[in-house]
Amino acid sequence: MDYLYNPYSTIRHSAFAKRGMVATSQPLAAQAGIEIMQRGGNAIDAAIATAATLTVVEPTSNGIGGDAFALVWVKDKLHGLNASGPAPEALTVEAVKEAGHDKIPTYGVVPITVPGVPAAWAELSRKFGKLTLLEALEPAIRYAEEGYPLTPILGKYWDIAYNKFKNNCTGEEFAAWFETFATDGRAPKTGEMWRSPGHATTLRSIGETDAQSFYCGHLADEIDASMRQYGGFLRKSDLEKYKVEWVEPISTNYKGYDVWEIPPNGQGMITLMALNIFSEMNRAIPNDTQSLHEQIEAMKLAFTDGKAFITEEVDMPIAVRDLLSKEYAKKRAAEIEERANVPEPFELPKGGTVYLATADDEGNMVSFIQSNYMGFGSGVVVPGTGIALQNRAVDFSLDAEHPNVLKPGKRSYNTIIPGFLSKEGQAVGPFGIMGGFMQPQGHFQVIINTIDYELNPQATLDAPRWQWVKENIVHVEPGFPNHLAQALTRLGHQIVPTLDNGSFGRGQIIWRNPDTGVLAGGTEARTDGTIAVW
Repeated sequence: MDYLYNPYSTIRHSAFAKRGMVATSQPLAAQAGIEIMQRGGNAIDAAIATAATLTVVEPTSNGIGGDAFALVWVKDKLHGLNASGPAPEALTVEAVKEAGHDKIPTYGVVPITVPGVPAAWAELSRKFGKLTLLEALEPAIRYAEEGYPLTPILGKYWDIAYNKFKNNCTGEEFAAWFETFATDGRAPKTGEMWRSPGHATTLRSIGETDAQSFYCGHLADEIDASMRQYGGFLRKSDLEKYKVEWVEPISTNYKGYDVWEIPPNGQGMITLMALNIFSEMNRAIPNDTQSLHEQIEAMKLAFTDGKAFITEEVDMPIAVRDLLSKEYAKKRAAEIEERANVPEPFELPKGGTVYLATADDEGNMVSFIQSNYMGFGSGVVVPGTGIALQNRAVDFSLDAEHPNVLKPGKRSYNTIIPGFLSKEGQAVGPFGIMGGFMQPQGHFQVIINTIDYELNPQATLDAPRWQWVKENIVHVEPGFPNHLAQALTRLGHQIVPTLDNGSFGRGQIIWRNPDTGVLAGGTEARTDGTIAVW
């Protein structure tokens, strides 16, 4: 377990605690989780509190109207929760084309799918929580009612979103977004207070009814009315039918460690495929050109296949077990050559997501992620409620031959993925990297940094990242070693130094020492992240 403590390559060290730890992208949200633990809650209650508070204190990346996934370690067993929502029954390929679109638009009422976030909170609370859902939501309600000051990264992305929506979202359906998130005719600035009373009222209703008001009560009525007014497809009947799904997590064994992900429709298996392919190369050397080349090529192959095949499992043309098999990994690894190769090309859009990790002294640990997608999502807010609705349907294909073709009641390929690491049946801990299609690439690099390079959690997250974008184009962070960038260029990679624009993801890690139970956590310098400890 040397990687828990090894300070190699960083001046920032991991945080340590024994009774509890919460790691996420906003200080107030992390503190909310610890507050709930100190009131008698466990790691699951803390995860709910943190997630709900994030919808208030980081609305640029998530909201009540988004999707969620979770990996929950309780009593020496890992449980998977899929709380992604399906397409509405009225949202068909024909309906989209009749509305004048040759692809699903990014913003507006068309790409809105059923939100899974409130149901995720309620189900986690019901199955594993010690407190009531309303008790877990109290910190979030308080911040929505009383307000809070914006942190620097939050202020930056709020301003970016405002300018984007001001230029691209001018229809009446977007008016409630500006009324909610730009009350003074502009984005709030760093250090300014912002509050959302409607958001508080909605959270209180969700807590008091265990989310029933959202799916079959007055909030469902308000969502339905808003969608009808602006020609949307989501209806109360879609909300009433929605249920979250408990799923068996999928994994691969990488050098003695089990790396866990949620099965499709999530993209987590891309991480596992890439690890399998790279493990066939038998090379993991820090600051080594050939090793980095093979990592990038392994990720290209895994991503190309993931984009081609991942959707709901029932519609996948290739079984998950086959894509994760060692035989498949060997076949794909054999295609890696000395120079960069171009896979089937596709564009990788940016994402907007929050991730959190929690752990308590009972041994419970949670890896949780939720998102509205692409920042604020669809740009559509249900008036007076603070409910910003996601645009997850944008990833559906309108091509009838594609596995991820749009169908009513179907869940799309989903970018948000929580990760978890274990060894010999014992939990090591939760980890995650938020940020659209960077997420499996971030997970892959976290595992390499932790297991192969023996970096502690903070060093793992601080290490400069690379991101394959398309063809042979690879973006690298400013801190990426220049000599390695030049060497990779000579191998045919198109290395593009890229400023911090959020595209390299933002992550959190909590590892547990199996001998002492001590928790070691890392958080991001790429966001306003913090670790709250007890």
